[in-house]
Amino acid sequence: QVQLVESGGGLVQPGGSLRLSCAASGFTLDYYVIGWFRQAPGKEREGVSCISNSDGSTAYADSVKGRFTISKDNAKNTVYLQMNSLKPEDTAVYYCAAEYWAGGLSLEPTDFGSWGQGTQVTVSS
Repeated sequence: QVQLVESGGGLVQPGGSLRLSCAASGFTLDYYVIGWFRQAPGKEREGVSCISNSDGSTAYADSVKGRFTISKDNAKNTVYLQMNSLKPEDTAVYYCAAEYWAGGLSLEPTDFGSWGQGTQVTVSS
């Protein structure tokens, strides 16, 4: 049974940093692509970043390039999202998602079948 648990959200001032964690159980990261998504009130869920299962390649939404970094620790079966230089427009519920995939990258929510419960990130002074 695929399970994903996000943590690390909270309240941070503009310009600050947070690191989100996505702990996976019931499967190994060796065979799954992991994505980070976010959803702000009144908006559709959007892709933020993803990391490949095969070669560790990554993809980012233009809005977060240069500020966010995705990484994974296969030994801990955990994926991280380091978020720096946070802006108020980054405020959202952040979700991680997993999909069994033979390589490849995607920022489309509909490409992912397993989701965590989400963690709130609020950027405000």
